[in-house]
Order: sequence, then C-alpha cells, then structure tokens
Amino acid sequence: MNRKLSFSVDDESYDIVKRYEQFLEGTAKGYFDVEELETIVEFYLRKGRTKDSTKALELGLQLHPNNYALKSKRAKIYLATGDSKKAFRILESLGETTDYEVILLRIEVLLRLERTKEARFLCDKLLKEETEELDNICLDIAFIYLSQIEYETALEFLKIGDIHNRKNLDLLFELAFCYEQNDEFDKAIETYNRIIDIDSYMDEAWFNLGQIYFAMQEFQKALEAYEFALTIDENDTLTCLQKAHVHFQLDQFELAIETYKEYQNMTPDKWQSDLFIAECYEKMERYDDSIVYYQHSLETNPNNFEALTGIGICLLEQEKFEESLNFIKKALELNDEASDAWVYLAETYIGMEQNENALMSYLKSITLDPQQPDTLMAIANIFLEKGEYSTAIQYYLTAQRQDANLEFIDLFIAVAFYKTGSLVESAEYLDKAIFEDETAASLFLELCPEALYKLE
Repeated sequence: MNRKLSFSVDDESYDIVKRYEQFLEGTAKGYFDVEELETIVEFYLRKGRTKDSTKALELGLQLHPNNYALKSKRAKIYLATGDSKKAFRILESLGETTDYEVILLRIEVLLRLERTKEARFLCDKLLKEETEELDNICLDIAFIYLSQIEYETALEFLKIGDIHNRKNLDLLFELAFCYEQNDEFDKAIETYNRIIDIDSYMDEAWFNLGQIYFAMQEFQKALEAYEFALTIDENDTLTCLQKAHVHFQLDQFELAIETYKEYQNMTPDKWQSDLFIAECYEKMERYDDSIVYYQHSLETNPNNFEALTGIGICLLEQEKFEESLNFIKKALELNDEASDAWVYLAETYIGMEQNENALMSYLKSITLDPQQPDTLMAIANIFLEKGEYSTAIQYYLTAQRQDANLEFIDLFIAVAFYKTGSLVESAEYLDKAIFEDETAASLFLELCPEALYKLE
C-alpha cells in the first residue's frame, strides 16, 4: 500500500554538501568541523551513496584523527553496505559509551547479527535511563525494528511512546503504519484520525487514510479522504491519481476521465494515464474513443502490452475479429505468459469460427492459470460441440468445482452425460438445473431433442 510520510528537508545540510562538493572540485576552499563532516556523511548515506559517504569520512578522519563520532560513522557505513560483522567490531573497539547514536547503532547491528536478546537489553536500558524524551527514543528504536521488518516489536515500542506523548505526530504516523502491516485497519484509521484531530491540514494523514479505505474497498470514504488531501494541496499528483482510481471503482467513469486528465496536466509522462482513460471508455462501451487513447499510449510507449491488448478487446467487442487478432498476437509477442490475453485470442478465434485454434488458445491459458472456471467451461463447450462428451464432462466438473454458480453449468453437465448414455447422472444434474431455473428443461430439449421420449 502506497503511503506518504511527513518529513522536512534540511536546507542547511544541502548548503554544507554543496560547499563540500565545490571543495572537491577545487572551486572552493574551507575548513569543515566534525559536525559538518558528520552531516555530509549522513547526507550521502541517506541517498544510498556509500562511496561518497566513505570519501567524506576519510577526509574527516584526516582533519580530525581519532574522533569518536566519525569513527562511529564508519560502523554505520559498514552497516549500510551489509557488512554487519565489521560494523560490530568497530563499535566494540569504541568501548562502553553513553552516546545515544552509538547505542542505537549497536542495537541495529545486534539485530542484524540475530543477537536479539542483547539488542532488546540495550533498548530496555535506554528506556529506563531516559523519561523526558521517551516518545522519541521509542520512535528511534521502532525505526530500527521496522528496518528489519519486525512490525510487532516496533509496534510494542511505539505504543509505549504513545502513552508518554499522545501528540507526537511522527510517532503516530509509524504507529498507524504498523497497524496497517498487521491488517489492523480499524486501529490504523483511528490513529490517522488522531493525527487529523491534532493537525487537520496534515495532507499525508488524509492521503494515507484514503489508502486504507481504498484497500478495504470502502471507496466512498476513500474519495472523501482524497478530496480533503487535495483541498490542502491541489497539486498533489499521487492523490489526484488515487482519486481518479476511486471514481473508476465506483463506476463513475466520466468523473474518472476528468480526474485522469487533471492528473495528466500535472505530469510529463502520459502513456499510463492514457491507458486509464482508455479503460474508462472501454467500460462505457465507447470503443472508438477507447481505441484513440490506447493508440495515444502506444505512440509514447510502442512496447505497451496493455494498450495492444486493450485495442484487441475493443475490436473484439465490435466484432472486428481479424483486426482484433493482429493486436492480440502482437501483445502476446511481448508477453506470452499472460493467461487473459490467450483467452481474448481464443474468443477472437471463436468469432472467426476457428474453434480448433480457439481450443488451443484456451488450453494454453489454463496451463498458465488453472483457476479459470469460465475458461474451463468454454473449453468444455468446444468439446461438447466436437462430440467428445467424456472430455467435456471432465472440464465441466472442474469448472463447477472452482465456481458452483456458473450459469447453466448443471444443464450442460446434464447434456454431456446424456450424450454419453449416462441417463441417471443426466437426470440428476437436470433436476438441479431446473431447480435453479425453470427454463433449463426447455433448453435441455433444444440441445437433446431425442430426450423427449427417453426421459419420460
């Protein structure tokens, strides 16, 4: 689930890094104190640029040999590159310390080395020694556990921090996130609403609330949350896109198209939103309009499986079977593992009365995805038409096991059994079919007119 986090950019750190990079280029001179070098190292680490971070650290140790804080940064770099053992050895060489950042580093290293009891001991020790900033300490510890995808333990510390300070917004965001990961959506919703009660202009909270409602398929509530977020920041592209998706899910296709077009005006890359608009028109059965937008998407991204498939479907719905065939084949050249595309290909062949080709395409589809009751029933229908009744029965029964509510499935099984001479089984399934729909009896006689005498 996509979510947003509230954070602020430290302009001062950018200024320091810019001056440092100018120094490396030889276009600026200057002296960097320990705190500035720590800032530079941290900046590159956050960007994932460990080589640049190491280079800055080496300069720092040249200027400030044996500095405790800079040595600890080397351990952090090793941790970032996945060498937990080297990080641990450096931290051990620093000896006992009360330095908060180093203790947090030790907790993370111990967790990565799966020395969980030692890590937990240090966590508990931190909480006992500090009460004034307990909520922020709990948040820092939770971040470490979150980095190891240990949501339950992170949640435990966040709850402790929340008791200490009920208005720590950063902590509340992480608390809500952990509830989401545990599928405790009601608690996540409650937490985001607490954030909103504290600061109703927190658009990230409105957005994340919308995401939860979207995941729960409570689309009207999701729409309201996204609209609040856009009221706060009307230029938020991701929220605009999600709002369009909600309109689509609510079958509000005109509104969805309008919102997708608003999103297009905010972003340079339009091929994806063209797909969304095309799908809206497709749902509205405005196939020519749909094809126009699928074509727009193809112009920007020629190797676009979704657009090629979409055009093929629209042409199929318009019974332009030969044109449809060309587009679906092109789509399968890009991705022959797409089971649904093989189904569309089969349906195109059915329209062209090429049942053998259709059968081969259907069979290819179920090898890729066996859980397709409608496709299995379509295969059974072809075998029924071919007079291969026993094979048809096998496919009908498999389809029914996957979905007992398939329309007229009992009727077709009855027909197939009748054709094999299994009159008892045929009568049994026919009774079920008539119980579900009285018209099944007349349909059965249309398919098996000779049964009028045998079943009397």
